[in-house]
Amino acid sequence: MSQDPFSIAPDPRYLFMSERHREALAHLLYGVVGSGAAAGSSGTGGGFVLLTGDIGTGKTTICRCFLEQIPAGCQVAYIFNPKLSVTELLQSICEEFHITLAAGASGAPSGKDYIDALNAFLLQRHASGQSSVLIIDEAQNLQAEVLEQLRLLTNLETNERKLLQIVLIGQPELRTLLARPELEQLAQRVIARFHLDALSAAESNQYIAHRLAVAGHSGALPFDRPALQRIHRLARGVPRRINLLCGRSLLGAWASGAARVNRRVVDKAASEVFGPNPAPPPLARRRSAYALGALGLAISAALAGWLLWPLEPPAQPLTPVTPVTRVPAASLAALTPTPPVALRPSAPGEIDALLAQLPRDINTAWRALASLWALPALADANAGDPCLALAPQALQCYRSKQLSVPQLRQLGRPGILSLQGADGVPVYALLVGLGEQSATLQLGSSLQSVRLVALGRLWRGDFATFWRVPPGYAAGLPEGSRGPAIDQLATQLARLDGTPALSAGQGPAQLDAALRERVRAFQRAQGLQADGQPGPMTFMQLDSATGGPGPRLQTDPN
Repeated sequence: MSQDPFSIAPDPRYLFMSERHREALAHLLYGVVGSGAAAGSSGTGGGFVLLTGDIGTGKTTICRCFLEQIPAGCQVAYIFNPKLSVTELLQSICEEFHITLAAGASGAPSGKDYIDALNAFLLQRHASGQSSVLIIDEAQNLQAEVLEQLRLLTNLETNERKLLQIVLIGQPELRTLLARPELEQLAQRVIARFHLDALSAAESNQYIAHRLAVAGHSGALPFDRPALQRIHRLARGVPRRINLLCGRSLLGAWASGAARVNRRVVDKAASEVFGPNPAPPPLARRRSAYALGALGLAISAALAGWLLWPLEPPAQPLTPVTPVTRVPAASLAALTPTPPVALRPSAPGEIDALLAQLPRDINTAWRALASLWALPALADANAGDPCLALAPQALQCYRSKQLSVPQLRQLGRPGILSLQGADGVPVYALLVGLGEQSATLQLGSSLQSVRLVALGRLWRGDFATFWRVPPGYAAGLPEGSRGPAIDQLATQLARLDGTPALSAGQGPAQLDAALRERVRAFQRAQGLQADGQPGPMTFMQLDSATGGPGPRLQTDPN
């Protein structure tokens, strides 16, 4: 390796965006852009956006990405030391915005002087079509009276919109602080909030592999599987703790002449880094006790479930995890389905060789998928995270962890399969074809056929793809919703069931009880959860059923 892969310095080259980080970033961007706080956007703006997470979970990483994607015309004030009085805070905000107080003020400026100057500055920016965002880090250290003053700052407004957007970033104590009765008015003004949890076991492995790759490492990981499992448990999935433990473990393996880090080396490193007998936090211990107490109930429930298991298990709901994205309509309209390709099925043992060729970084797979969608700008390895690069487009990165092969076949579009690698670290395969007994994977410019039986031993239902977002779509559309997304929904259903989208004399389509029942009928026919709620999977299936634009999954001729 060319450098230390597990330094705790905030080197942007080692940026790792897990699904949780992507979702947290989406909430922040929605709070600023989706609420109308960005220049030129619609909405009322204002209010608070809240991001919390334990120490070392990556809040700073999210904030860095957020700052890089702040829209043009949006000025940011960043406060990193919130242990201030009300007057000191107002002074710091004015300094960050480069606001000078009116000349002639006698004596030390008062809080009113700062607020008047800030209000004049915000009105001037609003008049010029620009906006302002205040970010406060380590916000759990804010005093109650300072938080109340921040709430009052959100009262600075015109007849059309609020003038200041405030983003609070802090540790979990911040949520407890805002739950206090005297801060209820502030809590009611939080328009978007997200708690950044620790990494899962699979994400921890991806994180370790990512940092090693950036540092120049290639080949198998220098950690065996028990060591990776132990690292995740002792580090609790916290990136900073993972860095400390992995760095010390590599040093210990080198000192003892070992070629790979094993569990014994990890345990010794943990005692040196975290102290003797590092244990999970109290909450985790309580959960373990609850889990042991519930084990008997779980076994009973599992036995009952096996005896009563239906022949066809119900489909599971899917959850979008990344921000809405757009792609030029001309690029979508120019796409045509890929013709079928006949391939020789893989021979026994070839699956292991295949796994060694697959990328460990999901962004590599996203870029390969972008090529199928004729998006060369996203396919460029220097373009950064493809899903984040799609922020101003009409496509969205979408990921489900509970899909089946029949649902893949019904969906009929290429996507990314997350497979279990030989060393426990996930690898990512681009699925481009699906027959009765085999799947076709794309590896660079070549195709490889794999038997579904062999694939089933490595795949647990994790599937990712792009989907075309209907104009005006929002998750959890409420009863009575109208707009372009509902019009598209009614039109596509009408094409499939042969009924008119609207009755004569009616206005725009409405998500009422009748339309929801038509949605349920379509969802049942497609093997989806028949809840009547049109989500991403429903719209994707409608696109496939009505011949919408986009690449198609290759299938057998019969």
